[in-house]
Amino acid sequence: MTIQLEDYQSGQYKPGYEYRYFLPSDINDEWVWQAPQLNLLLEKAAVKLGELNSFARLVPNIDLFIRLHVTKEAVVSSRIEGTQTNMQEAVLSEAEILPEHRNDWYEVQNYVRALNQAIDDLKTLPLSSRLLKQTHAILLKSVRGEHKLPGEFRSSQNWIGGHSLADATFIPPHHQHVNDLMSDLEHFLHNQDIQVPALIRVAIAHYQFETIHPFLDGNGRIGRLLITLFLVSEGILEKPLLYLSSYFEKNKGLYYDNLMVVRDKSDMLQWLKYFLVGIAQTATVAVSTLSRIIALKADLERDLPINFGRRAANAQHLLNALFRQPAISIEDAQKICGTSYKAANDLVALMCKHGILHEITGQTRNRMFIFSAYLAIFNE
Repeated sequence: MTIQLEDYQSGQYKPGYEYRYFLPSDINDEWVWQAPQLNLLLEKAAVKLGELNSFARLVPNIDLFIRLHVTKEAVVSSRIEGTQTNMQEAVLSEAEILPEHRNDWYEVQNYVRALNQAIDDLKTLPLSSRLLKQTHAILLKSVRGEHKLPGEFRSSQNWIGGHSLADATFIPPHHQHVNDLMSDLEHFLHNQDIQVPALIRVAIAHYQFETIHPFLDGNGRIGRLLITLFLVSEGILEKPLLYLSSYFEKNKGLYYDNLMVVRDKSDMLQWLKYFLVGIAQTATVAVSTLSRIIALKADLERDLPINFGRRAANAQHLLNALFRQPAISIEDAQKICGTSYKAANDLVALMCKHGILHEITGQTRNRMFIFSAYLAIFNE
């Protein structure tokens, strides 16, 4: 069977107990369309992803920079769900976080762990319900939502918006349909008998996942992570450097409206256009971010012999570490460089003098230092 995009029927509302839930149509079929604009947007998105992959291949030690890309995704994706942690807090240790901010900090750290583990799991597992459940279990471990079946699909009705089923903005399918719908979604992602381009496939899959809302909590974060995991698993992305959370967060109302227009008006075309524009824009931003990181690293390394003299080798060693972890203490610097405490303290002081590091605690003991120019690239 073939789904003609322009004739697609998104599903139907079904009666529950004193409410109606939405039961989406299956998506595991061949998809075709007449809209030429979609082909142009698909081409542009694919070109921009290709540019990002090519650029990433040219970057020496690209893995140095991936950690902060992941951290930013964790901050932004969690912020969509209501957390308040910023990039500077996210790179600090738990001891440096104010008690009133720690719950949000834990959620961001869980997201970082969940994302990194999921990327690693792709080496041995296909992108599947099993992998998503494992990721979900890490995401909700010991944080808000820890009692909402971490690592398991829901066994009760949930809703989106409002305070109850009575005033909900949207009510996903009854839990008895979740396993079948997720099986259909999984088969669609891996169906080798259909000729659906990968970017169209993942766009439809993200919409479907958010509509199914298979977990009691954490659906938004897992659904956004699904995009990156699919692109990496299919080799579309060689490195996990592209995340759509910032694009979605920029105008959250537009994101939710475009999902609802599919459900209410069966307008999948509008959703696909919005999604492909997001891929192209986000890939362009990622290339710009990498370009600025490379320029920053080159500028700093050029001046190391002049500014650090005989300490230049240790300064280079510490600088490389700062691109992985841009928040350090004197003790951290001591371990990284294998020097005495005094030598590490003098090196950090010299880095502060030249504007590479900034002290953020205002204390005389247990001081923390931030590589602020690097963080600033991710904050823009």
